[in-house]
Amino acid sequence: MAFVSGPRQVGKTTTCRSSSRDSLYLDWDDQDDRRLILKGPRAVVEELGANKLSEHPTVVVLGELHKYARWKTFLKGLHDRYADRLRIVVTGSSRLDVFRRGGDSLMGRYLLYRMHPLTVGELLRRDSPESELASSSRLSKARFSALWDHGGFPEPLAKKDARFSRQWRRLRRQQLIREDVRDSTRIQELGQFEVLAAILEERSGAQLVYSSLARDVNVSVDTIRRWIGTLVSLHHGFLVRPWFRNVTKSLRKEPKWFLRDRSGIRNPGQRVETFVACHLLKAVETWTDLGFGEFELRYLRDKQKREVDLLVVRDGDPWFLAEVKRSETSISPHLHHFQRQTGAPHAFQVVVELDYVDADPFGEAEPCVVPARTLLSQLP
Repeated sequence: MAFVSGPRQVGKTTTCRSSSRDSLYLDWDDQDDRRLILKGPRAVVEELGANKLSEHPTVVVLGELHKYARWKTFLKGLHDRYADRLRIVVTGSSRLDVFRRGGDSLMGRYLLYRMHPLTVGELLRRDSPESELASSSRLSKARFSALWDHGGFPEPLAKKDARFSRQWRRLRRQQLIREDVRDSTRIQELGQFEVLAAILEERSGAQLVYSSLARDVNVSVDTIRRWIGTLVSLHHGFLVRPWFRNVTKSLRKEPKWFLRDRSGIRNPGQRVETFVACHLLKAVETWTDLGFGEFELRYLRDKQKREVDLLVVRDGDPWFLAEVKRSETSISPHLHHFQRQTGAPHAFQVVVELDYVDADPFGEAEPCVVPARTLLSQLP
């Protein structure tokens, strides 16, 4: 089976249904489809006609199935009895990889793929990557500006209308709090939860201090940790942890928080860092999901408060550092320091407002200034 997880309205269902002209779709949020699913795997197979002799397996796409309390048991039965007749795709706007509690294990029965909003690389190429890095390519200024102004979610990016984008963001935020949180969690204090979400929308790219957030929202630190975990599981944002060789030490340090939808961020510094962080998160998760290795996105900070915004780790070893700037081209001394400390082969000062340069930054060993349009064009 294929599990496809990603933010609400990122295009999971459209993409999965278009992968086969003969695909069939069942949505847990649809009352009729829900009644059919509750009857069990055999009823689903009979309703879809997949019990008939056919040249090719039937592709069935199951949307938001994780909202069903016994979803893993249902999938295990469907897969184990009808795997020779079906190709099963499961989509969800909550992280399918975190629902590991109770029921029968699905280990060995699925591969997880994580969808993200559109990026520079995806606007340039449609094919699945054959290796980690592609040749750099120029994305037109108009398309780059649209991606910057409206974000990577398909609908506002296609409309390219500022009023529509603002309305779309507001509606999506309301759906997150009033529907997704209500349906997927037992959180009762939705008012305070909404306050936390509003505070975090102003702090993209910032290091989280849980005790301070707990005071602001008037709940315990443990509650803040759980609520932030909920926002991450619903793809409202993501956490980037500091990198240390000592894993325990890394987990003790406070992570940085980033929004998934960077289009509404007003602070220029926060916006450029979030823009690049979203591209790098998509790259590391895509590379991992496609089997190129184990990749992570981290950041670097020491006791002297020297910091580099982002670090890509490949198979446990630092690969390249990225210090993100809006227009500054004087190389940060922290890049030199942390490249020596980590032994990373590459260190980039990624500048968003620089024009595209037709060159490969991964041919450089010393820290160098790289236009964001060049680096991001090489990523998935």
